Amino acid sequence: MTPVGAHPADGEPVASVHSWDVVTAADGPGTRFVTFFAGCHLRCLYCHNPDTWEGRNGQQVTLSDLVAKMLSFRGFIQAAGGGVTVSGGEPLLQNRFVEAYLRRCKEEGMHTALDTAGFLGARATDQLLDDTDLVLLDVKSSDPNTYRKLTGVALHPTIVFGDRLAARGNRARIRFVLVPGLTDDPANIDGVAEYAARWGSVDDGGIIEQVDILSYHRLGVAKYRELGLRYPLPDTVPPTAEQLAAAAEHFTRRGLWVTTA
Repeated sequence: MTPVGAHPADGEPVASVHSWDVVTAADGPGTRFVTFFAGCHLRCLYCHNPDTWEGRNGQQVTLSDLVAKMLSFRGFIQAAGGGVTVSGGEPLLQNRFVEAYLRRCKEEGMHTALDTAGFLGARATDQLLDDTDLVLLDVKSSDPNTYRKLTGVALHPTIVFGDRLAARGNRARIRFVLVPGLTDDPANIDGVAEYAARWGSVDDGGIIEQVDILSYHRLGVAKYRELGLRYPLPDTVPPTAEQLAAAAEHFTRRGLWVTTA
């Protein structure tokens, strides 16, 4: 098996890919060809894809094969106003491959999106970001202690990455998962809204197109069972519509466009 990120004899990059899908109304505008890369440093308590944590669990895919698969959907995707999204896991764990893939996608005239938690933002070269039309940045908490409890890693690299995107002018969407008893403290939500406001709405010359407040769900419980893992939030229930609306107000009063789902 070729090591992840290595180059086989013909010099072609190889990545560990968990799966791919064609998705509408998620992972960026329009219909998207989404590649889910295997491997992630974070261990989010509400993660619904624990099967993407380990890079060894993915399939070895060459750059040309992934581009060919993407191109087989190009006509349909472009007609639907969409593009390609790299997701995970954490795609920046395989940054060299992702950089090459996004470059090829741009050469083929595709709109590109990077879905990342930002913890490995330093691995995103300027070239990679030049070839990224939209960053979907997961800001999981504004409180460093809550963030570490939630993910197992530090918050700071994500904020540094957000600041870098703002300085470069890379358009972005903020994603925030509302988890009752974990991320729903008003001060925590307000802190995320402060970061989003710091990076600025596109309507005011900033980079944030919108903020997506995502409702915690339990769709991944069966995967934990299949993998022999304990589900970390056995007693947590999804937020109510009223709780989602209250969270949205923290962002809308700062002039940010918000969606809830």
